Parts: sequence; structure tokens; C-alpha cells
Amino acid sequence: MQVEAYARDGYVSPIDVLSADEVKTFRQDLEDWEKQRGQTIDFPEKSKSYLLFNWADQLVHHPRILDAVEDVIGPDILVYHSTLFLKEANTPAYVRWHQDSTYFYLSPHLHVTAWVALSDASIAAGCMQVLPGSHQWGAFEHDDKPEPMNMIRRGQGISDRFDQETGTMMPVSAGQMSLHHVKIVHGSPPNRSAARRYGYAIRYVAPHVRQRGDQPWATLVRGRDDHGNFRRDPVPRGDFDPEVLAVFPNLKPVQHRA
Repeated sequence: MQVEAYARDGYVSPIDVLSADEVKTFRQDLEDWEKQRGQTIDFPEKSKSYLLFNWADQLVHHPRILDAVEDVIGPDILVYHSTLFLKEANTPAYVRWHQDSTYFYLSPHLHVTAWVALSDASIAAGCMQVLPGSHQWGAFEHDDKPEPMNMIRRGQGISDRFDQETGTMMPVSAGQMSLHHVKIVHGSPPNRSAARRYGYAIRYVAPHVRQRGDQPWATLVRGRDDHGNFRRDPVPRGDFDPEVLAVFPNLKPVQHRA
């Protein structure tokens, strides 16, 4: 039933994946690191966090997450990218209507995002909203409107066409996730709740997918890769593994400015 819904609507939500103890542990690990740093997590650590943090590495390999992903892209699975989306309580941070396919340049579109909630992502907290079936409407023109509160750093989004749409809200509780297609039109409003909203968006692809341009990097998390379209990520042996940072110097933490 969920596979049929994904094919028809371009998303499935909610899906139970994490226990309460797992949510508590993963979130505590992140918060402890923030306390040690004396600042909230930001880029570059929000990007490809699974190469930097043990908690994120455990998440991208989590069997219940991979079971659901396998249902829609098959048994051979790579992690191509991830983004940690944090919305602080009562703040105006938002995401414009957009399609992920616009900036990932992947073909064919066997690319699914698992949006894992490490806190309740209610409607009040600014959960994700989608336009059901829009993954079948084709590609829409995007423009860049970088703004301080736009959570997509380039500000990329679709102007005018869907400004009056509210779409379907996808609230998820801590420990649940949603899956959405790379071409579905989606976004999210501000967090109007009194609690911080934690979401980890993991981008999974099938190994025969290709990216235009340079050969990208990815991590094999299930099955086999007999295609060689992606360079293999180094395997982290702990938080901020020096061997990982030697390959990806752009992921080195920015020094805290007192």
C-alpha cells in the first residue's frame, strides 16, 4: 500500500523507524557537541553529517529506514547526501516551494529523501508540506532568492506559481519519518511552536543513477554497487575522523568565534 501511495502521490508519511531511546540518544549526542562547541550546529557540519558524527552514521545505516527506502528504489542503496534541518522555537526560518531534482542533477530519478524526525515536527513547528502528485508534473523553473531565514542556502525555489497553495502538511512525531520523491514540489513554513524542531534529511539513490558533471561521492549502505557511477566515501572510524577530513576538507568545522 505504501509503495502504491509513493508512486501515486510522490511521498509516504508517517513511517515509524526509531525507538524513543534511539531518538533521545541521537539528539543528546548532537546537543552535547553543540554545548562543547559553545554554538549551535551550522554548515558545514549540517551537510553530510554521516561522515562527521557517529549518531548520523548510525541513522543512515538504520535497518528500518533502509527497509522503507528499499521498497521504492530497490535493494542496492547508496547515501548520496544529507542535510540537517533545525528550526529554532518561534523563529521565521522557512523553505520555499522547490524540487530537489533541480539542484542534484541526477538521472534517472531513483532518488528518495528520508526525512527523519528527532523531535515532533507538528504543523505548528513548521513540518514539511507537499503538493501531492507534483512529481509527475515535470520540472519547474527555479530562481535564487537568498535570504537570512531561507533554509536553502542559495534561496532556490519556485516563484509565483504556487504562492497561494498550502498543499498537504506532513506532521511527523519524534522517531517517525517521511519519504519524498526528488521531483515532488515541497517546502515548509516557520516554526511557531515553543520547541526546537529537529529533522535529518537523508538522500538515498540507486547505484545505477548518474550525476551530470564530475563523478560524485557516496556511501554504500545496503546491497551492491556494480556500476561505479559514484566514488566511495571513506568509512568514518569516529567523530571527525582525520582520514575523512583529509578527503573532504570542506567539512572541517568552522572555528568558534568568541
